[in-house]
Amino acid sequence: MIFEGAEARPVGEPWNKGEKTRALRDFLCGVLIGAGAILPGVSGGVLAVVFGIYRPLMEMLTRPRTAIPQYWRFLPALGLGWAVGFLGVAKGIAVCLDWSAAVTTWLFIGLIIGTVPSLFREAGKEGRRTSAWVSLFACAAAVFAGLFYVGRVLSVTVEPSFWWYNFCGALWGMSVVIPGLTSSSVMMALGLYQPMLEGLARLDLLVLSACLPGMVITMLLLARLVSWFFRRHYAVAYHGILGIVLASTLVIVPTDYLGWWEVALSALCCAGGYALASFLDKLDRTTGRGAD
Repeated sequence: MIFEGAEARPVGEPWNKGEKTRALRDFLCGVLIGAGAILPGVSGGVLAVVFGIYRPLMEMLTRPRTAIPQYWRFLPALGLGWAVGFLGVAKGIAVCLDWSAAVTTWLFIGLIIGTVPSLFREAGKEGRRTSAWVSLFACAAAVFAGLFYVGRVLSVTVEPSFWWYNFCGALWGMSVVIPGLTSSSVMMALGLYQPMLEGLARLDLLVLSACLPGMVITMLLLARLVSWFFRRHYAVAYHGILGIVLASTLVIVPTDYLGWWEVALSALCCAGGYALASFLDKLDRTTGRGAD
């Protein structure tokens, strides 16, 4: 595990070289996890597992009295890095969506497809009983039917508001607590992703005051339940997550294009996203994942 418990440093005592290096590493890990919370196809929870942060985070959420004194030292650098990654990537993606929503969406779809093999392997770590397959297909069918009906049949585009931005924050909180769950594709299906990103990019107080509390509250409420469910029903839970990822991805496939150039560029970006996700997956398997 990356983060080990450490003795408290006396107030006013200068940091040594090792502490500065650890703080820099914590900051960079936070940047990547914050970016993963924004990028469709990248789960902040999975990145937390990869960097060895997931277990300390869950311990601090479920038993703070004993865990916070043990792990508190990495929180400032990690939190600052998360804010930089979260808000910085939001601005970049908002610009890309303004330029071409179809091309940008296909890049995200490629990233999502590239993560499916690793999610499938992770889901089968404890076997694949009938109940696991039932969970996968039931969750996929329910999510696809609901999102398709709302987005394509009723053609409902949710009007952004404080409560819907709070819902986006809750989805992000779920993606941190539940490794492998990517929430951005659900927001895209409801028409919330782009306006929410644009609000974050310009530091809109309405968006920030709704998203961030929604995320924190969801993490606090779900941490203990998720920990218990994964311990007791790991395969069922993870196969359900896989079903949600697959269904929410199908719903966001673009159908309108400005011309053949946009179709060709979309295909290229999809392939590039898939290649990037596959490379990261191979890198994870080569270097070994963090403690989960």
